[in-house]
Parts: sequence; C-alpha cells; structure tokens
Amino acid sequence: MVEIPRGDETDWSAISSMAKDLQAAIGNAERVQREALALTGTAWSPDGLIKAVVGPRGHLLELDVDARVYRNPNSKALSAAIVATVRAATDDVISKSAAILERSLPADLRERAPGKWNAWKLGRMHDADVRETLKREEVDGLA
Repeated sequence: MVEIPRGDETDWSAISSMAKDLQAAIGNAERVQREALALTGTAWSPDGLIKAVVGPRGHLLELDVDARVYRNPNSKALSAAIVATVRAATDDVISKSAAILERSLPADLRERAPGKWNAWKLGRMHDADVRETLKREEVDGLA
C-alpha cells in the first residue's frame, strides 16, 4: 500500500504511478471481462466416473455420469460425488478467474477492498461456504 505524505512532502511520482495503474486497469476492463466470461472449470471424480464443467460463475454447464455408476447403486454416494465434482470444477474456474484479476488489477485495488464481505474475498468463496458463514454469524448474533 502506498501512503500519501501530508504537506510539502507529497510524493507526486507515487500518485502518478497509482493513477497510471488505475488508468491501465480501466482501459483493460472490457478485455478482462470478456476473458473472464469465457472461462470454464472442469473436474473429474476420483473414480473417473463423473465429469463436471462449470461456467465462469460456477454454474453447471455439463454433467457426464458414466453408466458404470449403476453397477453399485447408492444414490447418496452418487449425489455426494456429483456435488464434490462440481465443487472441484468451481475451484478450477475460481482459480482461473483469480489469475486473470491478479495480472489485470493493481495490487492496491485487490488488497484494499473495504468491508468484511468485499468482492475480492467473495469471488473466491463457494456459495455453500458463504451460506455457512452467514448461518454462523446469525447464531453468533452478528447478522
């Protein structure tokens, strides 16, 4: 984080550098958005019988379930495997999105997001984790 000195000690080169970084980020915003919206995340279950593909926001686009899962029918295990595989695919797309933002945004904009629920932090969380955190806050009387 760059501190802006007070009075006659103003470091105008630091301010100019920050302004240039911000201007570059704004100029690249449309390209970054297009790149991020084109992302997908893919994951396979550990046994290789389930494949999930999610879009840039973690929404399920494709789900392939190999017919061999029916050799040992267990609906609860199948459901859990599907959820875990979709979550892994979501991890994949979150990681790819974060990489795009890391190289596109100045560090000051990433690190100084205000508030407990800033967009930078929220963009790296699964919906289930957000829901669980909100439940804990309600229980603790924080919400």
